[in-house]
Parts: sequence; C-alpha cells; structure tokens
Amino acid sequence: MKLLCEHSRESQVADQSRLIGFPMPALGSFNPVQEYWLDAWQRSILFLDVLRQRGNIAREHNGRLAPNVLSFIPELVLDGRKFDRPVNYALVRIVPPSGTSIDPAKRPFIVFDPRAGHGPGIGGMKHDSEIGMALQAGHPCYFVGFLPDPMPGQTIEDVCRAEAIFVEAVAARHPTTDGKPVLIGNCQAGWQIMMMAAMRPELAGPILLAGSPLSYWAGVRGKNPMRYLGGVLGGTWLTALTGDLGNGIFDGAHLIANFESGNPANTYWKKSYNVYSKVDTEAARFLEFETWWGSPVLLNAGEMQWIADNLFVGNRLATGELHASDGTRIDLRNIRSPIVVFCSWGDDITPPQQALGWVTDLYAEDSEIVANGQTIVYTLHQSIGHLGIFVSGKVATKEHGEFASCMDMIDLAPPGLYEAVITEVSEDMANPELIHGRYLFRLEARKLADIRALGGNDAADDLRFAAAARLSEVHLGLYRTLVAPAVRAMTTEQTAEAARKLHPNRVSVAMFADENPLMQPVKALAETVRAARQPVSPGNPLLAMERAASDWITTGLEAYGAARDMWTEQFFLTTYGSPVLQALLGLGIDQPLARRAIEHDLIREATEARRRAELETRFEAGGLPEVLLRALIYIRLPERSADERGFVAMESIRQAQPPGKRLSQPRLKELFTEQFLLLQFDQERAVRAIPALLPKDATQRRAVLSALRRVVGASGQISQEGKERLARIEAMFDGAEKAASKGEASNA
Repeated sequence: MKLLCEHSRESQVADQSRLIGFPMPALGSFNPVQEYWLDAWQRSILFLDVLRQRGNIAREHNGRLAPNVLSFIPELVLDGRKFDRPVNYALVRIVPPSGTSIDPAKRPFIVFDPRAGHGPGIGGMKHDSEIGMALQAGHPCYFVGFLPDPMPGQTIEDVCRAEAIFVEAVAARHPTTDGKPVLIGNCQAGWQIMMMAAMRPELAGPILLAGSPLSYWAGVRGKNPMRYLGGVLGGTWLTALTGDLGNGIFDGAHLIANFESGNPANTYWKKSYNVYSKVDTEAARFLEFETWWGSPVLLNAGEMQWIADNLFVGNRLATGELHASDGTRIDLRNIRSPIVVFCSWGDDITPPQQALGWVTDLYAEDSEIVANGQTIVYTLHQSIGHLGIFVSGKVATKEHGEFASCMDMIDLAPPGLYEAVITEVSEDMANPELIHGRYLFRLEARKLADIRALGGNDAADDLRFAAAARLSEVHLGLYRTLVAPAVRAMTTEQTAEAARKLHPNRVSVAMFADENPLMQPVKALAETVRAARQPVSPGNPLLAMERAASDWITTGLEAYGAARDMWTEQFFLTTYGSPVLQALLGLGIDQPLARRAIEHDLIREATEARRRAELETRFEAGGLPEVLLRALIYIRLPERSADERGFVAMESIRQAQPPGKRLSQPRLKELFTEQFLLLQFDQERAVRAIPALLPKDATQRRAVLSALRRVVGASGQISQEGKERLARIEAMFDGAEKAASKGEASNA
C-alpha cells in the first residue's frame, strides 16, 4: 500500500511537470531551490483559484434579491418598500439556532447594519458576533438590513422614520418584556439611529454605538488624516459630480475604494500576500470576508450628498444644526436612553475623538449631563481596528458579551458620564457567584475632562474646518450652476450603469471569475495541485527571502502612506489656516471660534426647571423602594463606581418580590434616577429625610436594612467613607427601632 501511495504521488508530480512545461525531480531529491520554486508555483495556482472563487461568489451573491452575509436564518417582519415613504430597508427576526434558549421576559436586541458602501449582514457574519452574543444571553434578536438598490427619492430622514417604525414593531411584538428594545448601530448606522432616537426619544432602550462617528472634525494631528479629505478635495462638489455621472445614483464602490486608500500597504500588498503565503489555510476566511467587502451597494445621490454636506464636511449633527423636514431640530440631547459608545485606539476610521467628541460638543459642564438626565457610557479598546469592533468573532467577543449581559445594569445607571471597565475574574474576587461568565463588568464615573484628555482640536483647528466647510459650499454652488446641467444632459442610465460595471473594485473581482475565458483552466489545474501539494519546509532560505521581500514592500507602502498622510495634513492646515482665505470666506479674526456650541433650548430649560420644582416635593415622599435606593446611592457615591455584583444582588431582591408588588424595570429606573437627583441637588436634606420614610413595621425595616447590607456588600470591600455612611444609615434604622420600642412601651 505504501508503495502504491508513493507511486501515485510521483505520478501526480509528473502530471504537474507536464503542465508547467519543465521536468521536476523525483520526490525526496529536491534541493532548497527546487523545493521553494515548486511550492511557489503551487501557491500561485491555488491563489489564482481563490481569486476565481471570489469572482464566482461575488457574481452569485450580487445576483440575489436580498444579498447578505448573515450566519443566522432571518425571518421577514417588515418590508420598508411598502411604507408610505418607501425605503430599501427591512426588519427581520433572527431565528435562534438549535440549542439556543431565548427568555421571553428579556428585552429584544435590534442590530442595525451600516450602509456605507458594503452590503448588510456584517453584525451577524459570525456566530460570535453582536447578534450571536445577544442570542447567547437569551435575548430575542432582530436585524435591520437593506437591499442593494435604493427606492426612488428616498432620503436619510425617510430611513430614520422607517427605523422608528421598526423599533415600534419590535416593542409591540414583546409587550411583556421588562424594558424597551436595545439598539445596536454599527458605524454609519450608529449616527442614523441617534438621529432617529433624537426625533422619537420615547421609543428606544439603551443605544450601543459600535465604531460610529458623530463628531467629524475631531481628531489629533498626525493620526487621523481621513478627516482632512473633504477639505483637500475642495469640498463635496465631487460627490455631486459622482452622483450626476451615476444618473442620480451614488455607487458604494467609491466609498469602499476610499476606505482602501487609507491603508495602501494592506490594500495593495498585505491582504493578497497573506492569502498567497497561507493559501492552504487562509482561503476560507478570505472568501468569507470578501463576500461582504466585494459586494458594493448603491445610494441615492441625494442621500450621499446630504451625508457629505451635513456630516463629513459640515459636522452639523453634534452642534444641533440639523432639522427635520417639519422644522424640528435634531438635538441629541433629546435622547432619554442610555448611550453606550464602543470605540478603539486602533480604529483609524472612527478614532475615539470622533466617537466621543460629540459629548463635549453637547455639554460644557459635567452637571449639564446630570441635569439633562442623560446617561453616557464609553469603553476604549486598545488595539482593535474599525471592522473588528463589529466583525471579528475573537477580539470583540468579550465586550459584546458583557454589554449583552449587563445592558439592564447600564439602563439603570443614574445620569452622568461613565467608563465601562471589563476585567477578568480573579481567584480571590468576592462573591464570584454574582458574576456572569469570566469577566467582571464595572461602571466608573468619569468627567468631561477625561474626554478632552483624549485629544482634539483647538480653536484655530476648528476655524480651519469651518473654512473648509464654507469653501465646500462655494464650490458646490459653482458646480451646480456652471457644470451640473451639462453633466446631467449627457448622462444616461446606460452610461451610468457602464461606469458602475467598470469601477476598478468590481473589475478586479469579476476579471478572475469563470466568465473570463482565460480562467477556464485554473479550476482543473488547482485540483491537480491540491492532489500533489508539497509545501515548502519552514526553514527554507528562499522562503525567508520571500518573507523579507514582503516586509520590504510593506514597509515601503507604509512609508508612502505615512508621507501622503503627512502631506495631506500639512496641505489642509496651511491652506485653510490662511487668514486671507478665512477672510474671503467670511471667517475673520472677530470669529475666533468658528464652530458654534449647541444653542440653548428654551423648551428644554423650562422642562428642566419644572423637573427640579417637582423634585423639591419628593425629598420627604416615598416608601420602601425610595428608602432602599436613596440609602444605597448615598453609601456608594464615594466609590464612584459600581459593578454587576451589586446589580445582580439588587435584581435578585426585586425578583423575589410577589409579582403584584414587584417593581418593573422602567419604574425601578425612574425611582433610581429620582433618588440620585435628590442626592445631587441637596444631599444632606435627602439623607435627613430617610427616617421619616422608614416603615412603621419593624419586620419591614429589618428586611430593608438586610437588603441594603446585602447589596452594599456584594462588591466586596468599600471605602472608609462608605463604611461611615453605612453606619449613619444603620443608626437611623436603629433609632427608628428604639423610637418604635419606646412608643410601644408608652402605649403599654
């Protein structure tokens, strides 16, 4: 049998010898050069076959009615094409995989995918994904995706209103759940659901923004060159030209090409070489990702122009300068739901400054966040890239898993700014039975100074970006007046479709598909190569030279990219920092702060004043829940942090109550916020009022004190000040006991 196998392999080598046109030595007689060149030739054929498969997959994928890369079974719930204002979006229910247990009492999750050039499904591409983590935590899960072609005339506002309908529909399907739906917005979808939530603040539960830019001018010098692109190109007139050449359609392939241009080393070498060098193991992963990456979708030209004018260049979202068609201002301060921001230092598309800069745009003082009743939570990953935030099944699993399991805790957090800190459970950690999984989730109070410390623009930089936005308006007006009529007159649907098919991103994929006659022999040749595959030995000196050459190429392209980015930044800073240009654009020295802070809202200020007046009547009002929550918050305030153990302990107490007396999650959140605000407004008055709120029944008092000690002690050791506060509260309970005993003695 061994002899037959060796003879078979020798025959396959001989077959390959005939295919490549020169004789190959017998097995076992290769020298390092021959061994390397055989392996290199085989890898070349297999790599070419991978490109062939990619082209075929793209053709099949794009030929579907609703192409997506979901790893889960979707079930259509609502089709946005049938709405009064039709859009190409749809809501689907994710069918739980076999063996997955869904708790109908848990709030549903809705994952919104980004429509930024690529097709839908990236948030559920892997089982260890946002969708997968929500399902594993027992939550019903829904997904909002889109079709490749937009509906005629659809706008960004139409999409936002459609998303509001989707959220309403999901909430209606789960009327008994304890809380509103959790919304997860990836990249572009993040700012879109933020707009929706600002327009309809009563709909959403907690909102998780994964790699979503909201403050588009923000960044630090030397690291975030993409924010300069609009200014370097002279504004958004090129967006308008592209839309006109597309006959009213903007090709998402342009956005994908823009992403790729940011990292020339990866785009032009590393990605392909990684597959070529590991073709025996890397092909499946490459093809899975390229199915999403290589399938561009389309937008209406008006949609893309709105995005470019108002967000990328205008930066009008976080400053409250956007208005709906009915005149309503889109103000992110209207959002009543907790907002969770997941960003990373390794993300060069949405750096932390762009993900979090909107907070300092909206609020000048920490007290304003509390007064507005807004809860903002952020977490900073150290290295994960932009796509990895919502794509990878490895690096982001910890964060998404913890967010899924601790979202009720986040929803309960009082108004303020927090950082989510996720640490591995240690052996000596107190009460490990109260921790879900291998990680401890903790919220630590932060200040606006912590956001500002991440870096950002000074007043001169903001003036530069304002000049770029103003010049963009000038160029766009000139284009629409002088050039656009001629471009539209000579553009037809046929020329637009031909331009889309000839886009380099599509051609580079399609040219390797089986439709190309030159690729016909590749499949058979690849099968022959796989049958007689002979990988080069790891210690081969020529392989080491190949890898060194690859490193040199990578280094050269990275140096080119760094030089280009440096030039881009210097060009932008020099050009738009010119006092002459700024003066010509109406931004003179009497306007040192070009970016306007968000305007005061008289209605909001009146609402806040009314809320404070109502709270004045609540210091001495309440019963058992108010006593427990007020005392708990008072004791924990010096810690400036809370972890999931305390929440789990409190939740177990809530669940132990009879159904008729059990507080709902929304009611608990309302009381928690109220007691927190009372302590913020006048802490001493709120604490002194506790004895008056204690129940007269001794059994109830002891039960409340026992519950308080249980929750306070769930997180282990507390600070000395926390212990002193606990002792003060215990003394109040003890005083109530003595007063009750004295009263009973007097009655006797």
